[in-house]
Amino acid sequence: MTLLSRTLRRSKGRIVKVRNYIAQAGPVLVILAFMPLAGCTSLAVGAGATAGVAALQERGFGGAVSDTAITAEIWQKFLTEDENLFRRIEIEVVEGEVLLAGTVENTDSELKAVELAWQVNGVNRVINEINVGQGSSLMDSASDLLITTRIKTALMFDTDVYAINYSVETINGTVHIMGIAQSEHERNLVISHARATSYVRRVVSHVRLKDDPQRQRT
Repeated sequence: MTLLSRTLRRSKGRIVKVRNYIAQAGPVLVILAFMPLAGCTSLAVGAGATAGVAALQERGFGGAVSDTAITAEIWQKFLTEDENLFRRIEIEVVEGEVLLAGTVENTDSELKAVELAWQVNGVNRVINEINVGQGSSLMDSASDLLITTRIKTALMFDTDVYAINYSVETINGTVHIMGIAQSEHERNLVISHARATSYVRRVVSHVRLKDDPQRQRT
């Protein structure tokens, strides 16, 4: 599948993304509910793998499930309020901290998106990286997807980076990174990988250190 095709599928199929978030929010419940009826081994393995990955993250299984539920609820609020919010804004959540990144048509839409995010239980901070202006072109979106993929790949193959703890969003060449670093050295490595990636215009880091006192209070 070409980058262009993936971008089209991404913009037109955002509802699938919401459903996936909802499904991930309760993988154990899905297993318990459907295994006795369906006896589907592949379902159990898939849900179990999701749970296993979540458990390995620094935020833990409970934190991952909570963040996924927050993400799904914000998506739902965006979709109910305004389809443009749903289509144009990307959401990342780490330990109740919500990153909103994208481009909307006017300031009212920007403020509404922030307001809706704050309405969700469990949100303790909203990071507003929303721009006001024209949305990305198809080629820009394809380029952003390529940038994100390259950065994630670089993190995955760096043995000094615990890549599972990071999420990456790219909007118009600006890379937003969220996650929990084991050390200042690891955080610097993650940022360096992003900056070294072709076509990146700017890198914005929202990465916290594992022992950050602010994190311990959340």
